Amino acid sequence: MFYRHLRNELWKLFGKKRTYIGFGAFLVAQNAMLLLFHFSRWQRSFENLLAGNGYLATEYISALTVAVFLLLPQVVLLMPLYTALVGGDLVAKEAEDGTLRMILSRPVSRINLLLAKWLAGGIFSVLLVAVLGAAALGFARLWFPWKSMAVNWPPLQIFSLVKAQQGLGFYIWSHVFMALNAWTVLSLAFMFSCFNMKPAAATILALSFVIMNLVMESIPFLERFHEYLLPHHFRIWLFIYQSPIPWGEIVQSVIILAAFSVTSFLIGTAAFQARDIKS
Repeated sequence: MFYRHLRNELWKLFGKKRTYIGFGAFLVAQNAMLLLFHFSRWQRSFENLLAGNGYLATEYISALTVAVFLLLPQVVLLMPLYTALVGGDLVAKEAEDGTLRMILSRPVSRINLLLAKWLAGGIFSVLLVAVLGAAALGFARLWFPWKSMAVNWPPLQIFSLVKAQQGLGFYIWSHVFMALNAWTVLSLAFMFSCFNMKPAAATILALSFVIMNLVMESIPFLERFHEYLLPHHFRIWLFIYQSPIPWGEIVQSVIILAAFSVTSFLIGTAAFQARDIKS
């Protein structure tokens, strides 16, 4: 019975046009950034960085290198937006349309219904990240050769040069952690969606919470509290490119994000159980 509920939620989720907004936006943004990288000073400055450190730039300006650079701004700006948009719709939209009354009039428990919706949102998050990574690498491969990977991210003191095969493994692992990030934001929006509010309000509250964490992280005297803020743990997908890889810190962040997602689900479930929807 639960499998049927989950399948039904997936049909409803992927039957909505707004579900595909994020996929389309990623494709447009990646092509725009790819053109900028290829025809602007962005590529030249990166080549100068490699040459200044004694490396042959032509060996590391590759599809894998460019794909990671395409992902950086999209993961920070676009991915939270579209996961929150879907998460905020999961419950609040059906409550607004009145379809929850019909669903709850059938012999299905509220917690099973919410669990099916939450898992459907998690599947959406994984697919969104998979399409994001595959499209970035595919489009980059059309313009750049398959060679070694170079990753440079000064805020985290990351400067890594690896062979193509190892770089592809890192690239895949980074998307596993990125999917957890997406599910965390979706869970936050899902929690607000379980309260008595409009879908837009649930989405805005989730994004406001994430932005508030980013603002707090940028305040200098709060630097010692960074480990208590979500953005610090969202960067685990970049930690995989550090040398050596800080697996201890990665595992800690994975546990914290997973616990945050489950807690968001439980809070949302408790709020939804207290709501009077059938009257």
